Amino acid sequence: MVSRREVGAAALAAASLMMTRPARAQEASGPSGTRPPVRIAMLLYPGMTALDLVGPQELLAGLAPGSLTLVARTAGPVPSDTGLSLIATTSFADCPGELDVLFVPGGDGTPGQMRDPDTLAFLRDRASRTRWVTSVCTGSLILGAAGLLQGYRATSHWCVRDTVLPLLGAIPVNERVVFDRNRVTAAGISAGLDFALALAARLRGDAYAQTAQLVAEYAPEPPFAAGSPVTAGPKITHDALTILHDLVADSRAVAEAATRPKP
Repeated sequence: MVSRREVGAAALAAASLMMTRPARAQEASGPSGTRPPVRIAMLLYPGMTALDLVGPQELLAGLAPGSLTLVARTAGPVPSDTGLSLIATTSFADCPGELDVLFVPGGDGTPGQMRDPDTLAFLRDRASRTRWVTSVCTGSLILGAAGLLQGYRATSHWCVRDTVLPLLGAIPVNERVVFDRNRVTAAGISAGLDFALALAARLRGDAYAQTAQLVAEYAPEPPFAAGSPVTAGPKITHDALTILHDLVADSRAVAEAATRPKP
């Protein structure tokens, strides 16, 4: 029996064949005229939000057969901020050096990664040799702490976008997905799906991304209009900020400490 994933892969391959020659010229072709798999590294760390990573991984995996790496300090299980563990397939040391996409998720563990010299050094090193440097949610704060968003337009989860991102040298933008040169940042958690489709369109064309969207049946009809502070209203926003308080406070403290003059 053919699996849903195999059907999806076939549909994505068909979509790529429908692309025009100018769109194909955006990336190098292999000797047979087909383009090589996209080289993607997705960061895992304790306290990440699983959906930040799993949503984009689901939609981008078809672009990267055999070349999508889940990377952490060491290979093995990494717990998310809700206790669900994901498996890092490689370590910082063994992660490929040349990449097409470097991806950072957000989560409750963001402040710890903003402080972590090994994580920041890894991101700076790979970003210097990566075509697209990307994040979802508070992952942009980690990029910012690594010095990778200085002077770039960027977004993040609404709770830190306008208050913490500027401390890290970024120009905050209230948009779902923000492209600025080779930096791509997305808003909170669920925006990872929009990010992945927008990036897939840049990498393989609109037809490819639209086919991926249909295979995933991504046609959101949320039961409530409470996805932003504006639509949720003050009471719901207050309740949400109570839940997010420690993440906001700790992230801000790290960012402020980084901007203080060294004695």
